Amino acid sequence: MTPRRLLLLLAFLPLACAPAGPDLRRAETPIASSTAFDPARFVDVWHVVAAYGQEARCGKLTETWTATASGRWQVTGTRCGPAGARAFLAEARLIGPGRIERRIGRTREELWVLWVDADYRIAAIGSPSGAFGRVLARRPEPRADLMAGARAALRFNGYDPAALHPL
Repeated sequence: MTPRRLLLLLAFLPLACAPAGPDLRRAETPIASSTAFDPARFVDVWHVVAAYGQEARCGKLTETWTATASGRWQVTGTRCGPAGARAFLAEARLIGPGRIERRIGRTREELWVLWVDADYRIAAIGSPSGAFGRVLARRPEPRADLMAGARAALRFNGYDPAALHPL
């Protein structure tokens, strides 16, 4: 192998070894959902007030969670897609303590409620895969102390709070 080819191979080796897809949390850090999560209290409007990765590029987003049965919701709102913010309709169901499966069309995503404050004003949400992480709040501008609690929960679960983008 020529020195030039060897240099090119070495230059692209880190790209070949990089994990595919989003990697927003440290995989070696254990992640835990909130065992005290109360599905009935999750009903109503939530604002996405901070997010990681590509989700943060769309700006302010909202979700409305409407109970359809015990541990089941219909979720409407806006989410970030390849062409910007788009309306969505989803079905969601509780699959474990603080663990929700949400289906939008054929796409399924697992949302873990990592932390929610005692009054359900703010929640830190993530996924075991590290595909996403976000902070939901009842108001578009959450109190600073509540935001600090959400950041601490994300950090505890392996997310980098410095990479969290306020919306």
